[in-house]
Amino acid sequence: MGVFDNLFNNKNKIVNETFINWIPLNNIEDLDVIYELSKKESILIFKHSTRCGISRMVIKEFEKLFSEETKKIKIYYLDLLEHRNISNEVGNYFKVVHESPQLIIVRNGTVIEHSSHYDITQTNLSRFL
Repeated sequence: MGVFDNLFNNKNKIVNETFINWIPLNNIEDLDVIYELSKKESILIFKHSTRCGISRMVIKEFEKLFSEETKKIKIYYLDLLEHRNISNEVGNYFKVVHESPQLIIVRNGTVIEHSSHYDITQTNLSRFL
């Protein structure tokens, strides 16, 4: 019985707890919102390809970086396959070359840092509080 409890979500254990409050990036107008918000705090944009194995691995590892402390960071999620036009506009708007997966950090209207692929998993999120 104990083996099956572990396999099928033991009720005494929290499974897949995440501190990320993903904000969907579904409209080009959201870029203006990100720009304005970045005047008060760092804003993150995560560009993700749902068909890419590397992107799937990176997003899982990226989610593990979040903690109770960093859960207040605003992070926008962009599905590249669903919203390729927005992905292109992110590059134009913030002057960043497209990569996937990609993490872009915007502060005061400009990109202060960006990374792609496995470099994303090395991001120190507490720097952006």
